[in-house]
Amino acid sequence: MSYRKLGRTSSQRKALLRDLTTDLIINERIETTESRAKEIRKSTEKMITLGKKGDLSARRQAAKFVRNEIADVRAEDDDIVIETALQKLFNELGPRYADRQGGYTRILKTEPRRGDGSKMAIIELV
Repeated sequence: MSYRKLGRTSSQRKALLRDLTTDLIINERIETTESRAKEIRKSTEKMITLGKKGDLSARRQAAKFVRNEIADVRAEDDDIVIETALQKLFNELGPRYADRQGGYTRILKTEPRRGDGSKMAIIELV
């Protein structure tokens, strides 16, 4: 098999990867276990590639995977603008990586987790 099971059933694993991928798109940097970081790297790279395409088909494919969460709330000209994770993916991250041919994430290993000694890592967008 070419993926890690992460000690979960398939539906739990899919929900975990969707949540972590959405959090990485919103925050651009998260700390998690090393095996989870290696798994969400795959899905995040695919989502950013869809964000680079930017057409309707790519937007619908990404909407099936990325959670509908609020990424940013700001005021512009007496209006309140609410930006979701999907909008951030297509409006900010897609154009940012337009010239890059892959390798959008970086995994930095950190010290083991206190308590169970699990290997920890920080995954961030380059």
